[in-house]
This record gives sequence, structure tokens and C-alpha cells, in this order.
Amino acid sequence: MSNKKRFYITTPIYYPSAKLHIGHAYTTTLCDIYARNKRLRGYECYFLTGADEHGQKIEKNAKAAGKTPQEFVDGIVEGFHKLWDVLEISNDDFIRTTQDRHVKVVQDIFSKMLKNDDIYLGEYEGWYCKECEAFWTDTQVGDEHLCPDCNRPVEKAKEESYFYKTNKYLDKLLKFYDDNPKFLTPVSRKNEMINTFIKPGLEDLCVSRTSFSWGIQIRENPKHVIYVWLDALTNYITALGYGSDNEEKFKKFWQDPDCEIIHVIGADITRFHAIYWPMFLMSLGLRLPDREFVHGLLMMRDSKMSKSKGNVVDPYPLIERYGVDAVRYYLAREINFGSDGSFSPEQFVERCNSDLANSLGNLLNRTVSMIIKYFDGVIPEYKGKVTPFDGEIESFTETVIKSYEDLMDDLKITDALAIVNELSNRANKYIDETTPWALAKDEAKKDELASVMYHLAMSIFVCGMLFKPVLVKSSDRIFDQLGIAEKDRKYENIHNYGVLSGLKVDKGEQLFPRLDAAVEVQFIKDLMGENK
Repeated sequence: MSNKKRFYITTPIYYPSAKLHIGHAYTTTLCDIYARNKRLRGYECYFLTGADEHGQKIEKNAKAAGKTPQEFVDGIVEGFHKLWDVLEISNDDFIRTTQDRHVKVVQDIFSKMLKNDDIYLGEYEGWYCKECEAFWTDTQVGDEHLCPDCNRPVEKAKEESYFYKTNKYLDKLLKFYDDNPKFLTPVSRKNEMINTFIKPGLEDLCVSRTSFSWGIQIRENPKHVIYVWLDALTNYITALGYGSDNEEKFKKFWQDPDCEIIHVIGADITRFHAIYWPMFLMSLGLRLPDREFVHGLLMMRDSKMSKSKGNVVDPYPLIERYGVDAVRYYLAREINFGSDGSFSPEQFVERCNSDLANSLGNLLNRTVSMIIKYFDGVIPEYKGKVTPFDGEIESFTETVIKSYEDLMDDLKITDALAIVNELSNRANKYIDETTPWALAKDEAKKDELASVMYHLAMSIFVCGMLFKPVLVKSSDRIFDQLGIAEKDRKYENIHNYGVLSGLKVDKGEQLFPRLDAAVEVQFIKDLMGENK
């Protein structure tokens, strides 16, 4: 568990070559859950996302659309903001690499690296993939000359370029890996970086291009534009004001050792973040991030979901039909954060029904109905452990809270939500154990019945609070039904067993109606184009 005072978490900055899909929603939602969890627990958390807007592909797509590159990215980035609004993303900033606050600082950074003799002018010749904007060696493209990432044909490229001296910082990087085992997780990613890219011989990195113009010009040689990764990766510090007239945020969220820095990235960009980004920071004399968490790929049934392949799921129809909370919950709960996962219509419906409708929703509905029936809608006063099962559920609840916090702090978000789901299931079992319908028939068992109702209400309150970073709308609906005033909807109250005494419940609409599996699976399959 981290002992830091504040946190800085970032998504990758997304490439606006086409509109976003549910894979981007996945990454950003999981970061949002982490940031909301930290804020809910009283920590200061700065959450950044943004758009990586330069490059040859943007220039090419803009020309095909009859627009300038800036007009082209402006339209797509507007869609980014719309999706984040619909998904209730709580980012503190949105960085665009075309903004003046970024462009000027990147030019300054390049100049500093050039002055430090970290960069030199040479000539590049090798295989280039236009779709991925990546250079590859003969070994990597194979005899068929296909891009290792997107499997499209690559082309031979030769042009004057500036190169970054990777070997200058390689030993320092490897020592950093050894000294900071949690820096790159899962650990398999560190092994991949070393065995696949470093041991075979790490080449110097091409950091400029002359074959297109849509990028940040190098002051010392204006026919060159700074190549995408030196431009894009520095967003994490330019967004905080590094190199500007006001570095207050940069000092607070980057330089201060009491701030934990976390980059969440996809597997396909690990190499750039885990090898080159630390080296760039070493060039600048800056601290390195505490963690780079690689979340894995979101797959379709047959392959990786990607814009270039066209096999993507549009999140808007899902949100419109099932609500933002169901989509956020599925992404966080079904796909183990840190591993590859697949989007499945059957699993989406099953997760909504089993966890949200049957467990949490049913628990709330049964409990509020019984409080209305047995106590005129007023939650009884908490009087400690009355029934033989009360101590057990209280102890279980505290264990869940502790485990949840530890898992969240370690970015094991999927596991943290599974723990909360266990509490919801345990509370449903508690109903069966205590049989409140039987207690209600015996006046002598009135105190036991009251204790059961209170413990059920408290279990629901805890579930609602722990789920709040995910269920951004439904948690408040839970609190509404329990009659909890806004001022009492505080995280610390999950340990306060008297907080619900005397509250008036209000049975609202069913929290998560059960889905008709056959109908909804078919709807999602149609959405995915599986039946075309």
C-alpha cells in the first residue's frame, strides 16, 4: 500500500486518426476509477488524458478528407471530449500536442538534448509502417516484410534524421529496472523489454522526420519535424507546466517525492514508455515515474481490437441502452486489469445480470422492502452484534474494505471490485441465514430483526461507497433509497456503524433491471456486426 500524499495518473494520449472505440473507453475508465477512488478516500489526485495529434498518418488522412491537419484533428478531438463526458470521466486536464503550451516546450527539450550531445544528425534507412508510424528492422518485418503490430506491408524508407543515443543511458536504465521492481508491471513486460529489444542490441532511436511536415519543427533545422515519440511522450510533463513560466503543478505532481506518478499504457506502446521515456527523463535530469502499468489488449473473438483493423465496438449504443454504470462496471470487472481480455456480448449480459441485477440490485430491493414492511420504512437503531451472524458480517465487511483499499492502491482494480461483489453476495446469504420473515412472526425476536435490517442496510451502504468510483450514478441512487443525506455520503462513514440509525428509506425504481439474455446478446452482436 502506497504511503504517498498525492497521485498523478495518466492514460496514453490517443491518436486522432479516427473516432475512439471501446478499447480507449476501457483504458480511460480504469484510470478514472483509480482517480475517483483516491479522491473519495481523501487523497489529492491529478488525472491526465489527451490527444497525440502529429504524424504522417494524420497528414495523409486530413488530405483525403479535404481538410488541413489541424481542422481534421479538431473535429476528432471534439469527439474525444464527448465520449469522456458520456462516460463520466473526471480528468483534470486534457493535453493536445498541437497546443502552444506543448509545442514550445518540446522544441526546448529537443534543443537541450542536442546541446547535451544526446542527439545527433544521421541518415535512416529501414522498414517503415505508415499505419503504426513505426520503424522496424529486417528481422522484425521478416521475409514477407509485414509490420509486427498491424500485419500490414511495410515500405523501405531512407531519409536524413536525428537520432537519440540510447546506449548512453542503457546501463542506467537497467539499474533502474533492478532497483525498482514495481516500475514496470506485470513483470512479464520487463522481461519482454529486456529479451526482445535490449539484449539483441538496442539501436539509436530516430527522433525526426523530413518526409512529412505535420509536426513540431526543430528550431536548429526547420526542415525536420520532431518524430512522434519524443513529441508525444513529453506530454506527461508539458501538461503540468514543465518548462513554462509557471511550474507549480509540475513541482507538485512530478518533482515532489510525496507524489506517486503512474502511467497506464497499452501493451502495444510499452517499448516506448519503458525504454525511451525513462531515457528522455534522464537526459532532462528529471525523476522517473513510480509505475508504468501495462493493461493488456482488448480483444474481439478473433483478434486485437484496433481502428486500423476496423473490428471495433462503438461504446455509445451500449451506454444509451444499458447506462454508463453498466458499461463502466463490465469493463472494470470482467476484463482483468493487467491482462489481455475480450469483449463478449454473452459475458456483458451475464455480468450485468449476475453482479448488478441479481446480487446488488436484488439486495437493495429486498432490504428496503423489508424495512418498509417491518419498521415503517425507518432503519432501526444500531445496537451492536445481536444475532449470531452479526459479528461475522461486520468482520467480513472490515476485511473487504481493507482488501479493497490494498488492491485499488496496487491497481488491481478488477480484483478490488470482485471483493465488493463478495460482500454483496455475503449480505444476500446473511438474509437466508437470519430468516427475517421468520423473526418478524415472533415479537420476542424484534431486536434480532432490527439488527438484521441495520446490518443489511450497512452492507449496502458499504457496497455503494466502494462501488462509487465505478457506479458513478447508481451509487447515489443507492444512497437515495437508504435515505442518506448528502453530508453523510462520506467514505469514512463506512466504518461508522451508527450512521444509518433512524434514516427513512425510500424505495425507488429497480436499480438494475434484469436483462433478457437472448434479446440483449442479439442486440450487441448486431452492434458488433457479427451477423453481417
